[in-house]
Amino acid sequence: MMNARLKTIAMSLAAFAAFSALAEKVYLWPEGRMPDEQPGQIAAMTDVSNAPGFNPDEWRRPYIDWMPPPKAEGKTDVCVILISGGAYTKQCDVKHVDDWSRRLAELGVTCVNLVHRTPRPEGLPIYQSAWEDGQRAVRLVRREAEARGFSPDKIGTMSMSAGSHLATLLATSSLTPAYEPVDEADSTPCNINFACTFAIAYGMTDGYGVPNTRDGDAPDVTLSDVFRFDEKTCPMWMSHGGEDIYSPLSSTHVFRRLRQMKIPAELHLYPDKGHTVIGFDRAVEFMRQMDFLPREPEVALMGRFPDDSARAFHQKENIWPEGAMPNVQTNQCTPYIEWHIPSNLTTRAIQIIYSGGSYKGNSPDGFEVAPARRYLNEKGMTVVTMKYRTPRPAPPLAKHTTAWQDLQRAIRIVRSEAESRGLDPDRIGIMGSSAGGHLTLMGATSSRHRAYWPKDAIDKIPCNVQWAVAIYPAYALTDGLDWHNTSSGTDDSARLAPEFSFDLSTPPMLFVHGEADHWAAMNSVKAWEQLRRMGIQSELHTLATRSHCFQRAASPGTGSYTYIDRIWEFLSAKGFNK
Repeated sequence: MMNARLKTIAMSLAAFAAFSALAEKVYLWPEGRMPDEQPGQIAAMTDVSNAPGFNPDEWRRPYIDWMPPPKAEGKTDVCVILISGGAYTKQCDVKHVDDWSRRLAELGVTCVNLVHRTPRPEGLPIYQSAWEDGQRAVRLVRREAEARGFSPDKIGTMSMSAGSHLATLLATSSLTPAYEPVDEADSTPCNINFACTFAIAYGMTDGYGVPNTRDGDAPDVTLSDVFRFDEKTCPMWMSHGGEDIYSPLSSTHVFRRLRQMKIPAELHLYPDKGHTVIGFDRAVEFMRQMDFLPREPEVALMGRFPDDSARAFHQKENIWPEGAMPNVQTNQCTPYIEWHIPSNLTTRAIQIIYSGGSYKGNSPDGFEVAPARRYLNEKGMTVVTMKYRTPRPAPPLAKHTTAWQDLQRAIRIVRSEAESRGLDPDRIGIMGSSAGGHLTLMGATSSRHRAYWPKDAIDKIPCNVQWAVAIYPAYALTDGLDWHNTSSGTDDSARLAPEFSFDLSTPPMLFVHGEADHWAAMNSVKAWEQLRRMGIQSELHTLATRSHCFQRAASPGTGSYTYIDRIWEFLSAKGFNK
């Protein structure tokens, strides 16, 4: 056992020695000029500080390591500063830093690892010495831009946990000096140009230096005021687990402030995940969308899914029996559903899909429905598309009333026929876009609320669903109940629409929303927050700079292009498509 342990230690030291030989260490501060120097602090990653024979006196000075550079062919003009987490008590994300460096270098990105002082300083804010080191590091990195072949205006960060707290400070508060200048290098600006944060810690006021004591979610809990959100605040990408003890509301509230300032941002929230690094590929998509990495021309979504070759069976049927349709409006279309059963059935689950259209029109054959239907058929899932009644019913009926009636009836029909088609009546999901996203929220959150008086035996069948997918849902907040959100949904007075019951049959949901949508992404964010409040773990992805109908045409390698994969991943993660 001891020999094996010694062998492991030796291999670790050898790996670190090899890494050190490739990296280039640069100390941050001139000898004797380090601000707030404290004798108990070191600057070392845990693979160094935990190794036998470690001498702390040799590791007092914080530094940056210029990581092995990308190959000349394919090299970009982007540099990313990597920042480990570790609660400001240590820097423990050795594997993550190594992984980020390798993967980013393959994309042509220059990387530098920041090794700041830990543990937390005494008598100062827990982040103070790290913030000083961080601002100094950005300055030194920017001064090296021309010599190392990257742009001084394309410097970003990638970070985890406390490292993400530090990165958020660097992203939002660069006009606040963390220390007094020590030399000429401190005349260089210390703002960064983008930040990619995994699991921001200590962002909400119920979790300063510790896990959030009340989940970051209480009337008297706010975003920490150490983040100044000044004029140099940069675009941010954020990822967080829905079950993280360092609350994901740190990320949702940072996103809210960035949206108030109209600064591009992405937010990616993952169900059932704790304090972890997740979504690196989404960060790359963000960098590509923001033109920090090369971006290809946009491609039309309908052209990517041109035919029904994966479909084996197609059948259309009316939703209502003759003469039984409630609230008949003479100017509305006739509602119906269509079954689309794949050639190779891999799951007994069923996805119901319908389009948006402001409740003024809707199409089961357009870009909001047909590509997703064909994609899921290719995966082996049965899809039922729905055409619901539009245009809007006459007052005093609400704009969504007849569509909601059609949806409840459609779910009941699908459940009643599932077993006879070899499918599972207890694995049904709904999916809609825009007004259809609002309709999805109605169907998901209010299935115990009767939309119409029962007509026949089918109406005795429950109309709850097991999951829901809302793509850029409209009309979900009180500042945009019938049109664009007047405050982008960021005002605290903008509440979720009163028609959403969020009853006890509400299922997990997936949201995908363009961050620059006039039908605001906060529709999705605030719905996600409410679901979390109820203990319902859901998933959310916002897409930087993208507006309504983001998927109609998109550039390969961006989130607007790959968004459709999020549906299958969500179903897989939740086990709905088994």
